[in-house]
Amino acid sequence: MAVEAIKRTVENANILVIDPDLFGGFEKAKDRVTQVAESLPDLRGLALSTTSYGWIDLEYFKKRQIPVCNIPGYSRESVAEHTLALLLCLAKRIIITDRKTQTGQYKLEMGFELKDKTLGIIGLGNIGSRVAELAQGIGMKVIAYNRSPRKKPGVKMVSLNQLLRQSDAITLHVIDSEATKNMINKKALDKMKPGAIIVNTVGRETVNEADMAQAIKSGKVYGYAYEAEDLEHTPLAKLENAVGIKGFGWYTKEALERLTLIWVDNILAIAKGKPQNVIL
Repeated sequence: MAVEAIKRTVENANILVIDPDLFGGFEKAKDRVTQVAESLPDLRGLALSTTSYGWIDLEYFKKRQIPVCNIPGYSRESVAEHTLALLLCLAKRIIITDRKTQTGQYKLEMGFELKDKTLGIIGLGNIGSRVAELAQGIGMKVIAYNRSPRKKPGVKMVSLNQLLRQSDAITLHVIDSEATKNMINKKALDKMKPGAIIVNTVGRETVNEADMAQAIKSGKVYGYAYEAEDLEHTPLAKLENAVGIKGFGWYTKEALERLTLIWVDNILAIAKGKPQNVIL
């Protein structure tokens, strides 16, 4: 929907109840949401439909003292299971084999077992902690890095450098923000074990895609799975060991039921002047 059309629809609104898809997706929403908010002098709060908030200009809303509320935890199980599925797909080369099979180019692909391998989890929050449990369930050793101290049974907390050097597989569960842009770049990739696999369900900007493409081509990285709106205009496009998909890990019946309940509660809380799940 065009920005001007949205402005007409929400004219005189006090609360913006928004989903990034209405603004063209995560990669286009930030400026467009701000433009709409600028047309609402009596805006009292934003109720986001997502856990992530990298698609919102937080500095703008901070200056206007407008609370921004997200939906934490609703997709914890769904995204954690999705992450484990992608780890298995990379290790067993399932998606790569299927793509070749569909084009008549099937060949026997050798994978590797995840049991007894070390999984490094970057970001041990709601989703990361559940991924740790699932990974331990299939026999993986789990280490983790988190900006603030965390304790999790069976998980050894290490520095980011230690995690990069020790992990056979890495999953990313950090906040999608300016602070995490290019977290995985050439310097980080050079520290990793040869043949590591990486799953990113956070946001494409967390990884420097040009550096990742080179790491895949050189064999440093065995496989990389990521989610993005645009899968064509990237150095990773058409690389066999880069598995790019549209983001849908959160899209389950159970997660959507939880999302709806929390979203409605957030809207009511803003209306009552007592916002909850406030990012800022």
